[in-house]
Amino acid sequence: MQAPEVKVSDAEATPSIETRASSINRALDQIGDMWTILILQEIFWGINTFGDMLAATGASRGILSNRLEWLQQIECLKKAPSPDARVPVYRLTKKSMELYDNALMAIVWERQYYSHPQLDSIELTHSVCGHSFWPEMVCAHCEGRVAWTDVSYAPGPGAGRDLRGIKTRRRASKTIADQSGGKALYRNLTELLGDRWTSNIIALAYHGLHRFEEFNQELPVATNILSDRLKRLVDHGLLYKKPYRPSVLRYEYHLTAKGADLFPYFMTLLRWGDRWCNDGTGPPIEVIHTPCGKPLQAEVRCDHCSGRLQAREVDFEHLA
Repeated sequence: MQAPEVKVSDAEATPSIETRASSINRALDQIGDMWTILILQEIFWGINTFGDMLAATGASRGILSNRLEWLQQIECLKKAPSPDARVPVYRLTKKSMELYDNALMAIVWERQYYSHPQLDSIELTHSVCGHSFWPEMVCAHCEGRVAWTDVSYAPGPGAGRDLRGIKTRRRASKTIADQSGGKALYRNLTELLGDRWTSNIIALAYHGLHRFEEFNQELPVATNILSDRLKRLVDHGLLYKKPYRPSVLRYEYHLTAKGADLFPYFMTLLRWGDRWCNDGTGPPIEVIHTPCGKPLQAEVRCDHCSGRLQAREVDFEHLA
């Protein structure tokens, strides 16, 4: 199999590539960058001025300005005067507020596999039922928990090809732990998946891709970068290598439990991409919840009262 051909737009001289249409890819192309994820995370938890974000994220002024401009361009943030009119503040829009489920699923995975003071000290309270809770993703049709082994895929009405721009952003050399002074409630997820190629690999693994050449066929990325990202995912325990050709040793890459448990996080990205990154033709892919046989309508709910979670109905409390 040959890797996709990179094309250059004459109008903008911006490298682009044609790949299979995917709402997850579209979402990652908009908000899959480490700094973008981190900025949105801090704004979700109440950090909304340039100076406070600079201190909370550890980004340079140039990077922060660039990402804030980008988030305004894609209508995920809007700048408004502050109540005291001293400095402007950045507000979430309806589009970015609908990433709240994504943030909750990120916290669930982070707490499952990592421990750090900011995360361990929080308690979530659902104001509707008045109880502390933990978010869970369920199928709205059958109320069953959603797992990647319980879904199948079919082409949707928007199946086709996407022309994707290739940004020149590189993965940060320093860790969030080194730089961030904010809450960073899912710092490990942000570092691991704050690079769209790494996220793309995990998303493709849910579709049954295992071999280097299969990933290379789907991803517009140089082979050395693909090798680096696969190694990174193996080193951090999200994938494991399995030999498949004894004569000339080759490896397949399979999801570990740690990698598989990211599935709800990616489902929220897919649902958000279907709604906010569509081209008007409908979802590129349909996800079927095999236990009930219905199209998966994944909802993030309170594990105490089973109510659908809304940002305005969830309180964060630091216990320490």
